[in-house]
Amino acid sequence: MYKEIGAFDAKARLSELLRAVSEGQRFTISIRGKPVADLIPSQASGQEGLREALEALRNIPKVTGVSDDEVRDMIREGRK
Repeated sequence: MYKEIGAFDAKARLSELLRAVSEGQRFTISIRGKPVADLIPSQASGQEGLREALEALRNIPKVTGVSDDEVRDMIREGRK
């Protein structure tokens, strides 16, 4: 959901708005009540977070010493 803010206020509070956007908030900037622009998080910053998450998943230690049949049995037991 976008919060609406006037252009004059957006200019005066730009640093504050950028911090809020970096935390996921979104704003619609308007001039005389007419929406003219959206201030949203950059896709580039989202891509970096995605890369970090994928790398963390790749670094999860692998389970060893358990056969495929044992894993299958464990899964079945958990579903009952």
